[in-house]
Amino acid sequence: MATRTPRRPGRRKSDRPNPTDVHVGSRVRLRRNMMGLSQEKLGEALKLTFQQVQKYERGANRIGASRLWELSRILDVPVQFFFETTDPVRAAPLGGFAEAAQEEFDSDPLRRRDTRELIGAYYQIDNPAVRRRLFDLAKALAAEAAGTPD
Repeated sequence: MATRTPRRPGRRKSDRPNPTDVHVGSRVRLRRNMMGLSQEKLGEALKLTFQQVQKYERGANRIGASRLWELSRILDVPVQFFFETTDPVRAAPLGGFAEAAQEEFDSDPLRRRDTRELIGAYYQIDNPAVRRRLFDLAKALAAEAAGTPD
């Protein structure tokens, strides 16, 4: 009679990703989009498939320390960039961290398709002067909408 090896502990398919993994993945996506990189290009730099990059960005797969270090080098940011946005003074108590992180992730405007398309279109403009004029226009429109001078 063959003996079965015990299953390795881990996340079941039906379990939700850890909110920290989701947050780190969203920061990877944010920086990748800011740099105008596709998932394919980032995957090539990491020697991974774009599907693996997708899993990292969704938080479906955890990013190990060495991979996070490599991402920080490729995306030209310090490692702490991937963990930023939690204000220690206003941080939710530890018991509510998961819910607060999930709410932050769900309401993040950087996850919206139109935001990603706008960033992509911006980086497709080759002329730095034109890109700067578009940037200045966007800032002026935002200031006008907020009722403040730029």
